[in-house]
Amino acid sequence: MKALLIVDVQNDFCPGGALEVPGGDAIIPVINKLSQQFDAVIQTQDWHPKGHSSFASSHEGKNPFDTIRMSYGEQVLWPDHCVQGSDGANFHPDLKTEPSQLIIRKGFRKNIDSYSAFYENDNQTTTGLTGYLQQRNIDTLYVVGLATDFCVKWSVLDGIKEGFKLHVVEDAVKGIDIEGSVNEAWSEMLKAGAKKINSKELLS
Repeated sequence: MKALLIVDVQNDFCPGGALEVPGGDAIIPVINKLSQQFDAVIQTQDWHPKGHSSFASSHEGKNPFDTIRMSYGEQVLWPDHCVQGSDGANFHPDLKTEPSQLIIRKGFRKNIDSYSAFYENDNQTTTGLTGYLQQRNIDTLYVVGLATDFCVKWSVLDGIKEGFKLHVVEDAVKGIDIEGSVNEAWSEMLKAGAKKINSKELLS
């Protein structure tokens, strides 16, 4: 069985948001069409407490997009974004969320960031998504959303490691693109075994 995984289509990642992905809202009409085609639809939601350790504002003298070493490895520091209960953390109002059957919230532990739908950034703390998919006999995921070079990429790589077949819908993802990071993300995902697909192939 296959499922659609919609990654972080939230106000703060769309134009005008605290950590906007350029043109991030342009993929929403495609995602809405796709969500009608799947029996199972899952969403992720970035959900940070105030003062999260991944926020540059939590580290004196640091700026957004600086990197630091955390106990679990290198961490990019971000502008404050997707703070629990804020409008920025809400799903974009144009996104049709009715078909979604599960929402995985991530990044809610104050001292660890979480890009992947499967694991926190320590690569050990699980979100429970693997078990949910296995219980529902879902073995194939089609991934859409934001951002290609961070949460989409890590979700795809971890999904493959967990034994699922991963397809990335190229016209339904957008990236931040820090120094070529989008091209690098595509390269990593395809090398790991993900397939690139266009929405037209799913909608035809």
